[in-house]
Amino acid sequence: MKVYAKDIMVTEFDTIQADASVENAIQMILNGRVRKTGDKTISLMVIDKYNIFVGIITMADILYHLRPDFLNYGIKSEEVSWKDQFELAVKNVKQKKVSQVMSPHIVAASVNEHLMVLLDRMVKHKYRRLPVLENDRLIGVVYISDIYYHIFSES
Repeated sequence: MKVYAKDIMVTEFDTIQADASVENAIQMILNGRVRKTGDKTISLMVIDKYNIFVGIITMADILYHLRPDFLNYGIKSEEVSWKDQFELAVKNVKQKKVSQVMSPHIVAASVNEHLMVLLDRMVKHKYRRLPVLENDRLIGVVYISDIYYHIFSES
């Protein structure tokens, strides 16, 4: 099967500026588009003011940063009285910038990479999506769920 990134990549995807608020990202993900596979996008491609791809912000990134920093220092979440802490944590994460929460070091794909090369990279590293870049410009996104759909809905 001769299938490349360019054949299965999604070219309609949501982007957000790196200096936008996480609150804006939260709303965009909540109202994200549904792809033809039926999967709802739970991530946004992050671009800078020059429209250069700089990272990805996902639902998991936001939830990770919702956790107060003190949980990273040996305090167990069961030991905390969350009555007031939870609302404060939500408020704090919403006030952050996308650039503070996003994953900045993203592995990308090129348009002419074979489907099996993409699949191997995604499975080995547990990536759910790969941005497709051309001259540092984001031109598409390959989702692992779309690879699955493409392979098995055709057979």
